[in-house]
Amino acid sequence: MSRLCGLVGDAPDALTRTMLSRLGSPPGWSATQAALGRGAFGWRGGRPPKIAIDGPHMAVIDGHFYNGAELGDGDEASLLITLYRRHGFADSLARINGDFAVALYDADSGSLWLGRDRFGIKPLYYADRPDSFAFASRPRALLALPGVPDTINRRFVALFAVSHYRSFDNAPEQSPYAAIAQLPAAHALELRNGTVRIFPWWHLDDHPEFAAGEAELAVRYRDLLIDAVRLRLAAAERPAFTLSGGMDSSSVLAAAVEVSGVKQQAYSTVYADKTYDESDEIRSMLHDKVAAWHPIELADDIDVFDAVDEMVSAHDEPVATATWLSHYALCRHVAADGVGALFGGLGGDELNAGEYEYFIFHFADLRHAGRESELKHEIGCWATHHDHAIFRKNAEIAAAALARLTDPSAPGRIRTDRARLTRYYDALDPAWHDLAGFAPILDHPFASALKNRTYQDIFRETAPCCLRAEDRQSAAFGLEHFDPFFDHRLVEFMFRVPGTMKIRDGVTKRLLREAMRGILPEETRARIKKTGWNAPAHVWFSGRGLDRLRDLVASRAFRERGVYNTAKVSSLIDEHAAIVASGAARENHMMFLWQLVNLETWLAALPGIAGGHA
Repeated sequence: MSRLCGLVGDAPDALTRTMLSRLGSPPGWSATQAALGRGAFGWRGGRPPKIAIDGPHMAVIDGHFYNGAELGDGDEASLLITLYRRHGFADSLARINGDFAVALYDADSGSLWLGRDRFGIKPLYYADRPDSFAFASRPRALLALPGVPDTINRRFVALFAVSHYRSFDNAPEQSPYAAIAQLPAAHALELRNGTVRIFPWWHLDDHPEFAAGEAELAVRYRDLLIDAVRLRLAAAERPAFTLSGGMDSSSVLAAAVEVSGVKQQAYSTVYADKTYDESDEIRSMLHDKVAAWHPIELADDIDVFDAVDEMVSAHDEPVATATWLSHYALCRHVAADGVGALFGGLGGDELNAGEYEYFIFHFADLRHAGRESELKHEIGCWATHHDHAIFRKNAEIAAAALARLTDPSAPGRIRTDRARLTRYYDALDPAWHDLAGFAPILDHPFASALKNRTYQDIFRETAPCCLRAEDRQSAAFGLEHFDPFFDHRLVEFMFRVPGTMKIRDGVTKRLLREAMRGILPEETRARIKKTGWNAPAHVWFSGRGLDRLRDLVASRAFRERGVYNTAKVSSLIDEHAAIVASGAARENHMMFLWQLVNLETWLAALPGIAGGHA
């Protein structure tokens, strides 16, 4: 794990040194700085620096080029300079298989180039000021510069306060700070003669679906996944694996055993409250694939407020969901054990149609194709395998969801779940920001509703907030992180796989299950039920946590902040407490309360964010 920063303009050396000091320094990290003409770059990390000057060109890199041996000789920063001279900046990025944020300064033309990997695994922010242009891996470094205020993005605050976490990253060019922008995934930026140009350097296009059979595609999928894991293992130092009870993290770990020939170290968060605990499901992996299992148990009475305070400092912003508290605790234990890198299964749900709501979009594709008997069969299997006391599954509910979430007159068109998005809108003080006109951007590059839904999740909804949280928390403890499912070859492959090879007979991830035959333990491979990665925040906001929550909402600072309708918030807290105390099969308000505590913690720390690590 590393961090980068840089500046083109007046006093680049001194200002880059200031930013570099704000990037943090976990144990074992060092800092390096380089200057050329009116530009200066900084790098901080726990490995040899990825920063280079060669003639009129200077480059700095956060991340890894996994296919470096194919691209040429030298370290990655020098290699980027060589590629730039041969192919230009955008074409150079297109040749790289990697997770990266990069910057290159061309002193001959006076131009600065920034680039971010295809899926935004590595972060990159920038601030454009009259006298200079600065960039960094996290907002904290940019906020240290004169002329970059910590003025908040009021729309972001409103959405974080009362909307669903899927809305937070709908505008990937924005950050929580009004004066700081974010370079979106798969985009490049050129600064030349004071003018900024931003453009995509890679697209996920709608190619014809594969005509090959499932057996053949499963072999190709297995080979791609194993190679993605192999490349990342070669780049990792002292790796370990996060392990849940699901297919994704289990497949990554099993592929690593296949590559290395040895069992691996595995870490899992488990819970005293068993609502979301996956200990029993994890055990099927332990005998054949795991050298040592390290369960990290979180108690029911965990101090959410102290944990959130520490996490917000590490993030420079509020944290989207309570599951990341579990990951933060896991990272602390992993780092204490001397692990250098964590592998995970992020991206697996999006590629393999693993989320429960993906069924609806698969149904829409079957309906548009006129496959009515198959549609009826799939809805019946969906109800049989996945009915839930709160989230019911039957033909009537499927029909209502199809009408709500898809457009029956336009194949592939998806719609926003407005009920989910606006559920808590009345908890926002209307004087703070008007969300009435907020309409999330929905991309439709594919003729398939299922593909458009998963594309939306990768680039505007679920993946961005998860990748950002994983990055911040890994770096806070000096860890690297690797997500093999986000190898672009795998993503491009899976977006050409027919939906019936992802969902069939009410079972998700069909092609992955076939690809992992003989590699995953059969109990894991064949398991249909999905607990999902979640955390028991409903009990964290009870007892002592509930008392502290009530005190926060009753405080003068909270009222005067002007974000929330305090009467409505108080009634939601009362309702949540009653639901949890009753044990009733009703949806509670734990996600809303988690967002409230995070947002208030972040806002209370402004102006300026102090403390924290990387």
